[in-house]
Amino acid sequence: MKKEDIHLFDWHRIFFGEVPAGFFIEVTIRTAIIYVVLMVSMRLMGKRMASQLGRNELIAMTSLAAAIGVPIQSPDRGILAAVVIAGIVVFIQQIIAKKAAENQNFEGLTQDNIGTLVADGRLDLKTMLNTRLTRERVFGQLRNKGIHHLGEVKRLYLEANGTFTLIKSDNPVPGLCILPDWDADFIESVCSQTDEMACNHCGKLRTEFSSRCSNCSIDNWVQAVR
Repeated sequence: MKKEDIHLFDWHRIFFGEVPAGFFIEVTIRTAIIYVVLMVSMRLMGKRMASQLGRNELIAMTSLAAAIGVPIQSPDRGILAAVVIAGIVVFIQQIIAKKAAENQNFEGLTQDNIGTLVADGRLDLKTMLNTRLTRERVFGQLRNKGIHHLGEVKRLYLEANGTFTLIKSDNPVPGLCILPDWDADFIESVCSQTDEMACNHCGKLRTEFSSRCSNCSIDNWVQAVR
């Protein structure tokens, strides 16, 4: 289409494009076929595609979406190419899933490994750096689970699929408050200050007098709460 053929209020072009009217019947047929192809592909790739998506499932989903979009909308593109691409995606996904089930190292390589974000009331700063998660992101996840301070947390895991798993401590100890500083009235109503001191950066409790935290080497202490 030439530039001079484009008019702002050309409603026929805007709504129907430049394809013949019969193509809309063809679109219906193409969509039905693509739908069946997708349904079969998802079924062959397993139940993981219907649950929380990991990296591999997300890649497969994106590849399928890219493959089916063009033949549905473009009359000069056939459906066979999309079917071939879907078959290749399913084949690769099944190979990776089978290999990952047999080899734990391969599973970690293709799907990543579990990471520990909080251990015994203390932030694992190295894991947070590797996973590019900030303190506020971790604190927000804990607040979402009803946690008020780090002393309540035994473990917080970042699963390979990107979800969080919280294990609360059976015997909570004083810890760093994770509630927003500006919400002082609420903090006072749910937390009580203790004589313990906690690192304001990583949450580690001070076990001996030192100007710097033995875990993160930051000199910033606040009163722990319970």
